[in-house]
Amino acid sequence: MDRIDAMKVFVATLDEGSLAGAGRKLGRSPAAVSRAIAFLEAHTGTALLYRTTRTIRLSEAGERYAAACRRILSDLEEADMLVADERSAPRGLLTVTAPVAAGEDVLRALLDEFIERHPAVSIRLQLLDRPVSLIDEGMDVALRIAHLSDSTLVAIPVGAVRRVVVASPDYLAKHPAIETPADLAQHRIISMTHFGLDSWSFPPSTPSALPQVVQFAPRFIINTIRGAVASAVAGHGVTRLFSYHVAEPVRDGTLRIVLSDSEHAPLPIHLVTPYGRLAVPKVRAFVDFAAPRLREHFARLAAITDGD
Repeated sequence: MDRIDAMKVFVATLDEGSLAGAGRKLGRSPAAVSRAIAFLEAHTGTALLYRTTRTIRLSEAGERYAAACRRILSDLEEADMLVADERSAPRGLLTVTAPVAAGEDVLRALLDEFIERHPAVSIRLQLLDRPVSLIDEGMDVALRIAHLSDSTLVAIPVGAVRRVVVASPDYLAKHPAIETPADLAQHRIISMTHFGLDSWSFPPSTPSALPQVVQFAPRFIINTIRGAVASAVAGHGVTRLFSYHVAEPVRDGTLRIVLSDSEHAPLPIHLVTPYGRLAVPKVRAFVDFAAPRLREHFARLAAITDGD
């Protein structure tokens, strides 16, 4: 059996979540998929997957092997594209990842338009509120909201975002004024895992001071952006989010930004891709398509919140 083909079957099984799903994707029987994985396990001398009637789970060795397989298959695809010189004809599967809210609100619509323009390209969009290793997880492009330190990535800047504290006008009218971070101790906090469950950090009040850390017992803990926004709009308390999350309610007057003088510096937003992937036609086409549209989108949202 061809080892590269078996690797493709193995990765498809992980992506689809089952042997049957991989078989449907690749046009093979579940038995053929099982044989390919058994071949790899015999070749490596270790179990790669734990299988039950309903689920599959990677072994510890399987996790390392899966990451290596994704890198190998990605490199092979890149080599094929370069040799074929298909820059004018993007094709194949484009894998993209982004934070959940940004992906749902921005990237999904862009990807819809992109695949209409490029019928030979298909998309796998993974929305995850956690760090993603593009190389290990076989991703082509990511939208990153952070200061970047990974030198293995090409980064294309598309904007910046503030971390803002917001509450509804009705809530602010009924509760003590919020003029300094310390004032938050008197308020109901709507907390999210992404922005600190029981404390928020703010910049030092003077150059020689330490960062300000406000401790609190949250009144409401929620794990979705939309839920936190809705709760704040309803007047249930104060929350902290990225400025693009609250641009519409700020524009509509249902939320107000407070403590704007006590914010951290804005975080940069980039499209990132592993070095070498920009030479692949589908990746280059998507970056060239998405970057200017994302810049326009984030600039428009910033104009709303920066004027608050």
